[in-house]
Amino acid sequence: MYQDEIVEEVHKIREQYACAWNNDLNAIFADLQRQQAEGGRSVVNLSQRSGSG
Repeated sequence: MYQDEIVEEVHKIREQYACAWNNDLNAIFADLQRQQAEGGRSVVNLSQRSGSG
């Protein structure tokens, strides 16, 4: 079976990140929201676009 090195690396990093938060989804979500807020990027909400399409 083919194993992609990049996919394996992503899985490893994801597992390390989850372990850092004791696999607590609420804590992970809160951390991601904090990172987003501190990132300074604009969040675009497409559901409020005007026009018919």
